[in-house]
Amino acid sequence: MPERVITDVLAKPDAALEMTLRPSLFSEFVGQANVKERLEIAVQAAKQRGEALDHLLFSGPPGLGKTTLAHIIAKSMGVSIKCTSGPTIEKAGDLAGLLTNLEEGEVLFIDEIHRLQKTIEEYLYPAMEDFKLDIIIDQGPNARSVRLNLPRFTLIGATTRSGLLTAPLLTRFPIRERLDYYHADQLQQIVVRSANLLGIGVEPQGAHEIARRSRGTPRIANNLLRRVRDYAQVRGDGHITVPIADQALAMLAIDQNGLDEMDKRILETIVVKFGGGPVGLNSLAVAVGEEPDTLEEVYEPFLIMEGYLNRTAQGRVATELTYKKLGLQSDPGKQARLL
Repeated sequence: MPERVITDVLAKPDAALEMTLRPSLFSEFVGQANVKERLEIAVQAAKQRGEALDHLLFSGPPGLGKTTLAHIIAKSMGVSIKCTSGPTIEKAGDLAGLLTNLEEGEVLFIDEIHRLQKTIEEYLYPAMEDFKLDIIIDQGPNARSVRLNLPRFTLIGATTRSGLLTAPLLTRFPIRERLDYYHADQLQQIVVRSANLLGIGVEPQGAHEIARRSRGTPRIANNLLRRVRDYAQVRGDGHITVPIADQALAMLAIDQNGLDEMDKRILETIVVKFGGGPVGLNSLAVAVGEEPDTLEEVYEPFLIMEGYLNRTAQGRVATELTYKKLGLQSDPGKQARLL
């Protein structure tokens, strides 16, 4: 990339933030058009009324922009944002400390909110509805309840498994949005933008090659861009073309359809070891040496979306596309054999 472009990037006041590749404005955020439009209207309406934004819940697979949207909303509202995650809030005192330190209109972002302990979750109910916090002081006969008034704040929750949220918590989010996987052309725009921020020369076709193998996920697209950049720097002239992208992705064991080594291991295990399925999640996890939650949240959504896998009540079942992909054929007895 020409030195002028790199200089322009570094000259920006918020260059340090932009180098993280995270967009900071709605106008910079690519994809999720309907979600973005609804959020922009909600933010503008709240600003016009001079009120804090209603509580929001973002759901969807990891890496699609839930955290990014939370930061964009806070910046658009002109307030600061405090970030935490469900597993790190171990006791009610931790939550009380977070809530009492908030200022009027501020945003509290809780990632993986479905992993909040149920006893802690109940403290959120009055805080979200009435902006009051009931805490217990002392123990035994000396125990007493104290009610604290909280400033009107906005709670933004993010979850990859909305089905694990309890109904009382779910209904306390007036705004609920689900983020979906991205199309290749949208990811291409993200790759080009990230390449410009990183000072990488990339052809449109090279960016598209990275995008279409990124599993519909911006985070994966940006990670692959960095790895392809390294390959282009060492094995090429630093410029990302289609051949360079293809060679780099092949080195990373990512095939033409975006499947990596673990994807193929999962499919091969279902077909060869379990006769195409059905196979239970725990049995499959043991067979491939991966955690069940990781399989369910990271790998399965893409395999199901692409038509390689079906999830049934009896377990996971390989589709005909999987057999074609692996060069295998199943007979009526569900035994797989090499063609």
